[in-house]
Amino acid sequence: MAESITPALAGFPAGTALETPLPLKLRGIALRPCTASDLGFLRELYHQLRAAELARVPWPPAHKTAFLDSQFGLQHKHYLTHFSSADFLLIEADGGPVGRFYLSRQAGEFLIVDISLLQQWRNSGIGTALIRHAQTLAQAVESSLNLHVDVTNNAARRLYQRLGFVATLQDGPYTAMRWTAATES
Repeated sequence: MAESITPALAGFPAGTALETPLPLKLRGIALRPCTASDLGFLRELYHQLRAAELARVPWPPAHKTAFLDSQFGLQHKHYLTHFSSADFLLIEADGGPVGRFYLSRQAGEFLIVDISLLQQWRNSGIGTALIRHAQTLAQAVESSLNLHVDVTNNAARRLYQRLGFVATLQDGPYTAMRWTAATES
């Protein structure tokens, strides 16, 4: 059943290859544009990200899988519709996928649409390096950098605050956060 949803999903727009930050390159980690052939991995990543949340739900495994497949499909469609010009990037380590990094670089306001890693790759500095890279890109064109964080994701919130983001708005289960480059007078 899990395989049935992937072929129906739209592929990614032809993206540009965003330069992999040097600290990640030195560790054998690379960014590349996502392709339709990555949808299976991205679906499984989404399943992993929501596993703890669904562990409490008394549904049979097949229902959980169908629900997560549906939610992944809706999220994928939303991202492609509302952030069509974003960089949809796969994070690879030693040639295999370990996460995704979706970055919208609109003039004046950059947005980290999504940054997700497989469990075993979290807390290894990848997210920090990608966010710092996005900050550098935003600063170069005098843009702010925005993101949304789940209110229950305290580890991510602490990371974002450590990197200079400040909360700007509470919107349901998410907190909007913004980073603005320091300006010199």
